[in-house]
Amino acid sequence: GIRLAPKERLEIPVLFMPAEMKTYKTQVVIHVMRENGENWPYEVTAESDTDLIRNVTVAENGETQGILWIYPIHGMPEAPQQKLVVIRCQARQRLEQRVELMLIGVMPGETALPDAGNSATVNTDESSNAPEVTDGSSATLEFLYELQYQSDEIRSQLDSLVGMQLLEKEWDIESRIVTLIFNIVFAPSKPMRNKASLIVQCTAGGLWKFPLVFIATEPEVDDVINIVAVGLNKESIVGFKLTSQTR
Repeated sequence: GIRLAPKERLEIPVLFMPAEMKTYKTQVVIHVMRENGENWPYEVTAESDTDLIRNVTVAENGETQGILWIYPIHGMPEAPQQKLVVIRCQARQRLEQRVELMLIGVMPGETALPDAGNSATVNTDESSNAPEVTDGSSATLEFLYELQYQSDEIRSQLDSLVGMQLLEKEWDIESRIVTLIFNIVFAPSKPMRNKASLIVQCTAGGLWKFPLVFIATEPEVDDVINIVAVGLNKESIVGFKLTSQTR
């Protein structure tokens, strides 16, 4: 019953208030008809385009009575802000650290529920960041994860210095908590402090964001150079070699 003038704009508010950590799907359907009640003369036949048939309503005489615009909506719940994870390493050193992250409120499908207390293992194929998690039975559940940076500049700095791999997953079905165990490798070449976010998404629904900060402290002193004076107002010279690590 909403009237729209030519080129008038209609805003349709959509409210999303998820009760559980799972994907919700719905559609917003806009049905437009002429104000005078007349039909459009275009007739929809069996030979008409499939998309056209799906997006119109047809009167008894075959003419087009209304036009439909269908907007699919997928609602993805996001967990509250998680605890900060700090990865600290001295420059020119290599750190390998196991990090446990808790996903609260996981809602897998009925066929993806292993027994309570079972520990799951992960396919560690490096070609994919979506490992399949299984408890040895036919029940499977997948998690997608990626590192997001605040800017492309930070990404260019950290991409070659940071490595991350999902090793395993542990269930607690009663509390609906899944613990993901990651192996993080950090090998900074110079002092820095950069922030990132680890985004974890469950294929059954739900999104978790874990803030990370990568800190590289000052490196060890390479050497101490002593210059001995040969006398007042006279130059003393010492030589040493520097080797570039790259071209």
